[in-house]
Amino acid sequence: MAKSSSSLKAKTLNSIGNLIRVLPTGTVFIYQFLNPILTNDGHCTVVNKYLSGILIALCGFSCAFSCFTDSYINNDGATHYGIATMKGLWPTTSAVDTTTYKISVGDFAHAFFTVIVFGVVTILDRNTVDCFFPSFESTQKMLLMVFPPAIGAISSVVFVVFPNKRHGIGYPSQDESSSK
Repeated sequence: MAKSSSSLKAKTLNSIGNLIRVLPTGTVFIYQFLNPILTNDGHCTVVNKYLSGILIALCGFSCAFSCFTDSYINNDGATHYGIATMKGLWPTTSAVDTTTYKISVGDFAHAFFTVIVFGVVTILDRNTVDCFFPSFESTQKMLLMVFPPAIGAISSVVFVVFPNKRHGIGYPSQDESSSK
């Protein structure tokens, strides 16, 4: 009984760790920092809407792009980062075989749902809602309260079905994290 309990605990913690890695914290921090400035605290002009839209698009791209980055430890012990391609990581040193780092369906699923989860973060922000949807009625605001948990549940299932095997920029590579 104790062994199955510890195995369940390990699986739960591993799944939580995968969910935490879904959104790059730097991207979310930049969004949370710049959004009140660019939305003028929810009192937007046309320029504010364009600037805020550009910020949301760039942060969304950053979230998706990070799903295709990975790292490995070279023969000299240095950590190298690259972008996953159909052939492996790019750029790479010739001494290491990076063909095991090819793009998979799971990478696209992670990228898609990472952008969706980031979108939920944006619609939960009061400044963004006030800027882009200033005339939301209370019933529409209720939709905003129900929508995020539903997206979270669906994304959680997808992230469990396609566990994140990438150790992109900002995360330690598998070799580095297992040696500590």
